[in-house]
Amino acid sequence: MFRRVKSEQPDAFAGEVLGFLEPLYATALRLTRNRPDAEDLVQDTVVKALRFADRFTPGTNLKAWLYTILHNTWRNRRRDASRDTVDVDSSRVEEAAQLDGPLAAETPEQILLRSTLDADLQAALDALPEAFREAVWLRDVEEFTYAEIAEMLGIPAGTVMSRISRGRRQLFERLSAGAAKVGGPDGAPDEGSPGTVKTLKADRVKV
Repeated sequence: MFRRVKSEQPDAFAGEVLGFLEPLYATALRLTRNRPDAEDLVQDTVVKALRFADRFTPGTNLKAWLYTILHNTWRNRRRDASRDTVDVDSSRVEEAAQLDGPLAAETPEQILLRSTLDADLQAALDALPEAFREAVWLRDVEEFTYAEIAEMLGIPAGTVMSRISRGRRQLFERLSAGAAKVGGPDGAPDEGSPGTVKTLKADRVKV
């Protein structure tokens, strides 16, 4: 059934899990839209990952496994408003949420987006419906496979593909409309396939 993590490796496994705190926090913040809830969601995810470490199959995608736990936990919380807060040391999570200097007000997700996407593309992505934004982000930014995303979100792979396709189309249309308003037709992306977030970014750099 499940392959067990060797008992002499718990510290190493915990270290690997904690190495994903920042991306987990960024995703949790996008889901909850609230810093305290995002921190609590990540804490709960980490606690469950360490508690059920024997269910992880060594050699498989640990990040995908953690994201699956996070999304399952979030879905359960949405179904059950009366949840108990997990009481664990949150110092590492808080570090992921805090920065010094002029960027202190930015979230980890915003920092990641700022480093890869321009302001208009960020705004267009944020404006997508939650289901589409989530699917597009997991595929185009986090680069998970369709099967991994389907497992994380608890939906069929075909639904994942549909959401990504529709999300990319809406993203393309929003960027096209925004460019037309600012710079006219010559400033809009080329007609055709909407492409991924990364190809849309590349097209905008060429303009």
